[in-house]
Amino acid sequence: MKTKTTVSLCLAVLLVGFLASPPPSGAEAVIKLTYANFPPSATFPCVQMERWAKEVETRTAGRVKVQTFPGGTLLSAKNILDGVVSGMADIGNFAMSYQPGRFPVSEAIDLPLGFTSSRAASLTLYDLVEKYQPKEFEQVKILTLFTCPPTNFMTRTPVKSLADLKGLELRVAGTSAEIVRRLGGVPIAMPQSETPEAIQKGVVKGIVSSMEILQDFKFAAYTSHATVVNLPVVSFAVVMNKDKWNSLPPDVKKVLDGLRREQAEWTGEYVDNHVQEALAWSKKTYGLQVHAFSAEDAETVKTLLKPITEEYVKRVSALGLPADRIVADALALKKKNEKKGK
Repeated sequence: MKTKTTVSLCLAVLLVGFLASPPPSGAEAVIKLTYANFPPSATFPCVQMERWAKEVETRTAGRVKVQTFPGGTLLSAKNILDGVVSGMADIGNFAMSYQPGRFPVSEAIDLPLGFTSSRAASLTLYDLVEKYQPKEFEQVKILTLFTCPPTNFMTRTPVKSLADLKGLELRVAGTSAEIVRRLGGVPIAMPQSETPEAIQKGVVKGIVSSMEILQDFKFAAYTSHATVVNLPVVSFAVVMNKDKWNSLPPDVKKVLDGLRREQAEWTGEYVDNHVQEALAWSKKTYGLQVHAFSAEDAETVKTLLKPITEEYVKRVSALGLPADRIVADALALKKKNEKKGK
């Protein structure tokens, strides 16, 4: 009896000790992060979000779990940055052009610099922001930066020259309005969701955007012509709440920092490839025809758009920033990053 009692007491002590002890370190270390995004889930900004979330979970051996919210389900497009700053979301992806004037340094990449790929533009944006460490991001931790592919014309009737563009009503967003105006077209601002019907009714004759939308939003069904002019890109930033970042263990921070430039390059390459897929799909499915301006018209486009950069330099210099140098650095980084693998 004494032996049984002793064994029972030992088991009881062990059980109490087990219940009182902290959980295993693996369970204790699980970190949950929320990630807000605004475009639909099938679009490239959300594809990159899902890839990043998966890579983070894999590289932290499951210690970090990222819950993603595409399509503005957590925060709307214009509220993402402030929502991250306030802690409504741990992470958010937003387009800088949605808040004109708030991002004077990174805004340089959205100028008509002639990027021919998202990869080169994304790496140039990343490298420029890394060099200047601008105050525009001082309230958050940057996780990555990227751009859409160069924007181009998608129209109902062929646009093979600048003369074809004159007086043509085109749906635009953000800085594209000034581009279209200077090239002789008529910019019409409207939500992208309303554009297909507007094109069918003749309210607008086409759209200015990056060309993955031909497939992603089925714009090839409404615009049977595309004209490659390599107009400006649109820049995006993925940022984290500063307090959340400071709370992360050093090894997790190391993983996230290790992904920053890699994710910029991955996103650029992914969407560049997707544009080619969209063009091939559009040609096969809807008979899309692709055009390009003559060398003479291409030079005229550069001349007509040059004042946009000059006005940027004047405006940003007035803020006390070295705008001339920022543009020069952007062009130098563009040249470097256009070389594959550099």
